[in-house]
Amino acid sequence: MEVDILEVMNILVLNCGSSSIKFQVIATDLDRIEQNTDERLAHGIIEFHGGQAIVTLNAEGKPAHHSTAPLRDIRAAVKLILNWVISKESEVEAIKSKADIHAVGHRVVHGGEKFKASVLITAEVLSDIEECIELAPLHNPANIQGINASRKIIGDEIPNVAVFDTAFHQTLPEEAFLYALPYQLYRRHKIRRYGFHGTSHRYVAYRYRQLEKIKRDQVNIITLHLGNGCSAAAIKEGNSIDTSMGMTPLEGLVMGTRAGDFDPAIIDFIAAKEGLSALEIESLVNKQSGLLGISGLTNDMRELLAEAKENGDRRARLAIEIFCYRASKYIGSYLAAMNGANAIIFTGGIGENSSEVRRLICENLSWMGIGVDPKLNDTITTGREGIISNGTARVKVYVIPTNEELLIARDTVRLTSNNASSL
Repeated sequence: MEVDILEVMNILVLNCGSSSIKFQVIATDLDRIEQNTDERLAHGIIEFHGGQAIVTLNAEGKPAHHSTAPLRDIRAAVKLILNWVISKESEVEAIKSKADIHAVGHRVVHGGEKFKASVLITAEVLSDIEECIELAPLHNPANIQGINASRKIIGDEIPNVAVFDTAFHQTLPEEAFLYALPYQLYRRHKIRRYGFHGTSHRYVAYRYRQLEKIKRDQVNIITLHLGNGCSAAAIKEGNSIDTSMGMTPLEGLVMGTRAGDFDPAIIDFIAAKEGLSALEIESLVNKQSGLLGISGLTNDMRELLAEAKENGDRRARLAIEIFCYRASKYIGSYLAAMNGANAIIFTGGIGENSSEVRRLICENLSWMGIGVDPKLNDTITTGREGIISNGTARVKVYVIPTNEELLIARDTVRLTSNNASSL
């Protein structure tokens, strides 16, 4: 559905997961996108704990509202969000009723090979997203529930847009996305590398382009999204040509609770030795491994860094070292795949906030002209962006905070204004 774009559009952005819903309300239009003057009006998160939910709601520039509510499903949570946004209590002056929400943008984790870009949601599109459930059984069902809830509560006359985590990586060449398995498995079941965090990698590549004042086809960078989930991407001439996550988000870097790369023969070995079922092993490598599994303490990098520093905990330090070592290896392999890069970019909760992790990752890459300036590195804290390498560095190192919600809002404006050009 195309909407009147003469006025600024208020976009509700929904990121619906199985255990939480994050949202933002962003005011933007084509001019604001061009001038980089989009405005966030509100944001928040609803975290599900059985039949009860912890609710945090925040109008920009106002104190946050914290409460609990008996919410059992995503539809009830979306209804609460909308009711709050349009209420006087929210203090969001630009929104007085449902009519002041002009479109809804949804994060959708998996779009398979079908979706190479963001799309307006139709019955056919929703059916295609449902077909991808088997590729992302933990994520797509929640995304679909969020889409159905917003269409039901706000009304079908308001356009909804799907923005896919996998879409940015659809430019991977065959040699990067195919596994060395019998080819018929790809043809029959689409077993291949899809990659994730695509909206984040796409945003920081766009922001780097702005900072360097260069064209899209001049972007040759390696991006590291480091948070509880972690992934790396090799971006050549503005396109993703390789990425660390695979058919699922398990593959690649060490993460908060995910193992990342490991020998698949270990699965049968563990099953035999520990008497675990396939589902139990899947839970082990996704929810009990990574930083948590190595340290035996926590999946929170901040806590591990503090434990290693204050108490000298060996396993906390080991978890940090393995995490950084794996990231360094991926940077090296991507530099080979790209025949060099102009910059390395850190983003995500760990990438944006931990100067020590950034230093450790770059430490073993100094022979390639990659390193961080200690003073510059330490000045970059929460919400800040900038170069952390010295002026003579062969490869620049940046910290750029990600903003996936902004990109979702912008895609929503473009598609609902019949102008679907991408960053």
